[in-house]
Amino acid sequence: MSLIYKSENMVSINNHKYAVVIAARNESNVIGHLIESIKKQKYPSNLLDIFVVADNCTDNTQEVARKAGAVVFERFNKQRVGKGYALDYAFKIIKSKFNHYDGYFIFDADNLLDENYIAEMNKVFDNDYKIITSYRNSKNYDTNWISAGYSLWFLREARFLNNSRMILKTGCAVSGTGFLVHDDIIEKNNGWKHHLLTEDIEFSIDNAIQGELIGYCDKAKIYDEQPYDFEQSWNQRLRWAKGFYQVFANYGFDLIKGIFKNKSFCCYDMFMTVMPAMIISILSAVTNLIFLTYALVNIEVSPMIVQETTSAIIMSFANFYLVIFVLGLLTTISEWKQIRATAKKKILYTFTFPIFIFTYVPISIVALFKKIEWKPITHSVVKTIEEVR
Repeated sequence: MSLIYKSENMVSINNHKYAVVIAARNESNVIGHLIESIKKQKYPSNLLDIFVVADNCTDNTQEVARKAGAVVFERFNKQRVGKGYALDYAFKIIKSKFNHYDGYFIFDADNLLDENYIAEMNKVFDNDYKIITSYRNSKNYDTNWISAGYSLWFLREARFLNNSRMILKTGCAVSGTGFLVHDDIIEKNNGWKHHLLTEDIEFSIDNAIQGELIGYCDKAKIYDEQPYDFEQSWNQRLRWAKGFYQVFANYGFDLIKGIFKNKSFCCYDMFMTVMPAMIISILSAVTNLIFLTYALVNIEVSPMIVQETTSAIIMSFANFYLVIFVLGLLTTISEWKQIRATAKKKILYTFTFPIFIFTYVPISIVALFKKIEWKPITHSVVKTIEEVR
């Protein structure tokens, strides 16, 4: 869809007043550059206020943020841990002690904004979208195959999923960071009420059920840091996998009701997004392995079963690799100019992309049985917006 059609060019009549809300935990290395990129926006500065929640920080994040020009709230709570609780804490204070805002931008401390980001988001906001997500790019695509795997996945999500949804006007999905929420939504929810391990997809699913279509702005570009250490990547994606299971368990039935009762394609789309299809694939692979093991034990009487089962397993892996490779290739070609890497690395990481996705298989299995708690991700890629662009 997005390869053929372009999303609507929107214009704004009004410049709205926004609060920028940033949840940060030990982010002194990067938060100053985010605030700097916000202050460089081509948007009236008197219509932007920046708030930072220094959440259980043990470094000088609060000092760096204040020095950069943000209003800082310090929060210390070791029981209610996670971004959702930090956001709710911030909204409660902002709503009670500060001026009225039309909407709230939500960023992570490692983000950097293109200078036109807020002006472009304002155009979509002024066209009656109450929740808007944006184009997500990477600060460190070229670090290694892990960071490139993340980056390609988010670029694919922006270009081929959310952009297509926006063209069809079926409702998009918020992914992690870089989105705008109308004050009406925050008021209705009495702050931020989503506290599962993946609060972003929970937020998207809840609004789909409520009939609130999420918009997308392809011209608003945000850059964030992707993990490049496998252990850190494992822990993060383990939380994501567990979070998807939580969302499916908590909202799956309501999504089904929305599909049939409200005839909502958005509910169908979100149901297919959170449905644990990986488990079905794993069960299929395990079934083939069981047959193969049986055949190997009884190879004298079942050589044909060995051959057929082995072929089935090999073909399953080959098909998986090919499908994911094509997705990565299409994304690389369509977003070639947006990817910050040499041509050699762009090509190389297209081939490693299926391997990155395949590592979700053991992660999905472990997430089924292991108790997962939110853990902070260390951000160490220190770049200005000028360096990234």
